[in-house]
Amino acid sequence: MDGMKSSNSMLAQLPTGTVTFLFTDIQGSTSLWEGEPEKMAVALAIHNDVLRKVVEVNTGVVFKVVGDSFQVVFDTATQALKAAIEGQLGLQASNWNELGPLCVRMGLHTGEAKVDPAGDEYTISHSKNRVARIMAAAHGGQILLSQETADLVQRELPDGLLLKDLGEHRLKGLSLPEHLYQVCIPGLPQEFPALETVIAQPNNLPIQMTSFIGRENEIAAVRSLLADHRLVTLTGSGGTGKSRLCLHVAIEVLDQYSNGAWLVELAPLADPTLVSKTVASTLGVPETAGRAIQESLVNFLRQKRLLLILDNCEHLLQACASLVNVLMHACPWLTILASSREILGVEGETPFRVPSMTLPDPHHLPSLAELPRYEAVRLFVERGQVVAPGFTITVDNARTIVQVVSRLDGIPLAIELAAARLRLLSVEQINLRLNDAFRLLTGGSRNVIPRHQTLRASIDWSYNLLLEAERILLRRLSVFAGSWTLEAAEQVCSEEGDVRGVILQEDVLDLLGELLDKSLVLTLQEKGREVRYAMLETIRQYAGEKLASEKLVDGIEAEKVRARHMQYFLKLAEGLAPKIRSREQIETLDHLELELGNLRLALEWGLQTNIEVELTMAAVLKWLWHIRTHWSEGVEWLDRGLEIEKAGRGATSPGPRRAFIRAEALSVLGFLLQMQVNFV
Repeated sequence: MDGMKSSNSMLAQLPTGTVTFLFTDIQGSTSLWEGEPEKMAVALAIHNDVLRKVVEVNTGVVFKVVGDSFQVVFDTATQALKAAIEGQLGLQASNWNELGPLCVRMGLHTGEAKVDPAGDEYTISHSKNRVARIMAAAHGGQILLSQETADLVQRELPDGLLLKDLGEHRLKGLSLPEHLYQVCIPGLPQEFPALETVIAQPNNLPIQMTSFIGRENEIAAVRSLLADHRLVTLTGSGGTGKSRLCLHVAIEVLDQYSNGAWLVELAPLADPTLVSKTVASTLGVPETAGRAIQESLVNFLRQKRLLLILDNCEHLLQACASLVNVLMHACPWLTILASSREILGVEGETPFRVPSMTLPDPHHLPSLAELPRYEAVRLFVERGQVVAPGFTITVDNARTIVQVVSRLDGIPLAIELAAARLRLLSVEQINLRLNDAFRLLTGGSRNVIPRHQTLRASIDWSYNLLLEAERILLRRLSVFAGSWTLEAAEQVCSEEGDVRGVILQEDVLDLLGELLDKSLVLTLQEKGREVRYAMLETIRQYAGEKLASEKLVDGIEAEKVRARHMQYFLKLAEGLAPKIRSREQIETLDHLELELGNLRLALEWGLQTNIEVELTMAAVLKWLWHIRTHWSEGVEWLDRGLEIEKAGRGATSPGPRRAFIRAEALSVLGFLLQMQVNFV
């Protein structure tokens, strides 16, 4: 009778509907019981006391204990998470015997629960199965959350606490992948080995030692492409995460390929003839006397439903394209996912450009709670916590963190390298030193391929693959600020003559297309506007360094190109200025605003080399400075120029023309000062 009363009492306490389960387990307990049973009994009593107290304080119910494993339920996810955190902290702080602290793994999941009317606990359900598998995937000291639980607690995390996105994992017995999160608790271990997950299909996909941040849209897009196309090529500039995206997508779609997924690393190869042999070696296809290796590959793959991942094809483009073409025609069930700086150019190929990570607007800072939603910010913070435990986003550093990831263009490689510097520098120091990005961003893991150890090496890799004319154009394009038009590139980057380093105007379009294909140049197009081109800031810095260091037989290349840039934008400003006082005013001002970065660069170069051009341009832009309320900027350019001109420095000797330029500049300066006073 007493047993029945106890059972009914337990049933009455169990919450139903949507609840949060917390399952715990002591890692390695079996060997501890076998080796030190008496000491283990004492340690288990400490363990049980800690967990029961935190469960009670947070109004949870221990509804089942199996050996040394607790199964607990809570009304809310917040209560469950708080209990798990307090449990790990309590276990860490307890006075243990010689066995030391017991390592307890924990799993949380929120889902539906029903009480078994014929028993004394919950019915067997998908929710209970999931939390059990999630807990089993963890390591001692680690707390794992399902996506459902993470969504509920994300907005109510205590200060200093972070949820680390571990991506999706296939757990034994579950048909769908689980998106898991790890709770990072200040003062407790935050780095653990790869999760104890199970994948049935054969593969050689490497275990990722760091979490995969964001990219939900890109993952969904690539998965969709693979569902409809047998050859998908991920393209993008160095460091954008093409390889990681390939691997993550491959893991997600692995169950769709009965013969598995196989990664072929091509980066270490220099000889194109080794491509087919490397693929064969990866797949375990032996060489046969008298038979070409491609023929052996075709025979092996002809009836296989298999995903082949060709990573880093750009330096072996022709060899990769030739092999892929043969395999795609001969093997109807084969799917190929490739990564390359440019497309392979094979029939049936579907390209997908991998963008930079999502960034907040540094000029309109989101709230502190919204910042972790941006992939670049999450990546910087999470990687920073590896080398600087306790590092997190605060009111004081939020703006600087956003500036850092924005200046790095949201490039994952650059962000990871910058975050690694938190071992030695503050976020503020990193931001200040980013003007010399390539010297700062070093020190990557020694286990990665050399070209990913520094940002410079990664871009070197792309630069060294270019033809000489492509290198010259890339260097010269670095003089543009922000973006540019085809016409500007043709005027600034080309010249006449038949000497080394010459690029003819008619060659620029084709060369620009090559740089675009190789992911070193981007296109920007707004509705109703001319197509513009741009480079990521990190690429521009690199190309600018190359421009400054390259000398030609007739002088320094950088000075010549910057002079052409200055003259081009002087003519542009002079041509547009009259239209500001016409019916085309708004369109003309918008055009000038779009070119403001280039105009500023031309003005700065004029201050250094040709004061007459600088003063002429600053005065010509009078109505831009006024109508768009850039008064102080216009005054500054004129002030600086007039001071230099007064000192007698300039391109021409004193005379009527120079006097006219000075008078015009003084007139515009007076106008802007008057307008500034009137409108303030």
